[in-house]
Amino acid sequence: MKRIDPMVYVTSDLHGYPHDKFLQLLESAHFCNRDFLYIIGDIIDINGDGGVKTLCWLLDQPNIQLLLGNHEAMLLSCDFVFNADYRPETATKEQSDKLYRYRLHGGDTTLSALQTLPQNTKEYILEYLQEAPLYELITVKNRDFLLVHAGLDHFRQERKLSEYSQDELLLARPSPTDHYFDDVITIVGHTTTFAYGEKYRGKIIKARTWVNIDVGAAYGQEPVLLRLDDFKQFCISGK
Repeated sequence: MKRIDPMVYVTSDLHGYPHDKFLQLLESAHFCNRDFLYIIGDIIDINGDGGVKTLCWLLDQPNIQLLLGNHEAMLLSCDFVFNADYRPETATKEQSDKLYRYRLHGGDTTLSALQTLPQNTKEYILEYLQEAPLYELITVKNRDFLLVHAGLDHFRQERKLSEYSQDELLLARPSPTDHYFDDVITIVGHTTTFAYGEKYRGKIIKARTWVNIDVGAAYGQEPVLLRLDDFKQFCISGK
């Protein structure tokens, strides 16, 4: 029997995962135009073409939303390199420092691939990234979810989401004992799950109030697609 209800999926931290394999990942879940996918940041950098082919594809996908990750934020902080009058020898110290930091974190792959694109396409991609939200609050099957790249640094129950700085949302690294909202499931990436121990290599982590879905695509692991309707996980290998 074919399913007819739309489904909501999340994935994160693809970091240049090959575009053809990403499409296979979607196919493994029978993802279709009725469904919706949230990519919780860090689609770019480190591997392959730095995710640029997938970025170009995303520009025309109305049912996929990219949230800002710290790598997209670093790229945007270096958007000056795409100006026609940019010259490394005349860059300011601030520009040089930002570019050095971005390249140190794997930005060369994305920068090189972007430079091969027409100027208007680069501009569309930068505009797309500038519009990427820092977080999303959604309800799926009567359950509330907060989607955010890294977590909630300096978390307090009474603190409004709008009061968190960009760094607090993009650079947080929750510990297994960190407790977020009681009535909301927080979905994060950013910290590779095997950083919590080898037993989590290639696996998502389900803490009491949050779930980490960065299973390590940046380091050769196969990314996971998580369906929020029923928490079923999908990957190309089917494991």
